[in-house]
Amino acid sequence: MYEHMVFFKFNEHFTTVKGEELIGLLKQFKEAIPGIVELTAGINVTDEKENEKGYKLGLRVTFENKDALDNYGPHPIHQKFVRSLDGVIADVIVVDYPNPT
Repeated sequence: MYEHMVFFKFNEHFTTVKGEELIGLLKQFKEAIPGIVELTAGINVTDEKENEKGYKLGLRVTFENKDALDNYGPHPIHQKFVRSLDGVIADVIVVDYPNPT
């Protein structure tokens, strides 16, 4: 299995409504994109000092294998989500790693 974690930082055009829209799009991935075992997404609620960096939305996807992870990026549903970030995204952090469990 492979873990895919993404942390999103938004600009001043980001709204609560946009955040809800993005989470809705992300939650569609599990049923639409082959190879996803588990998916969680949500707005960051931490009180930790590190949150001052402004990353507001987190995504964690567990994939069956590396091929499923590789096929995820170009998938049309994922690309629709990427396009929905236009005008509100400031930065993204992506971390992928194998999970042997």
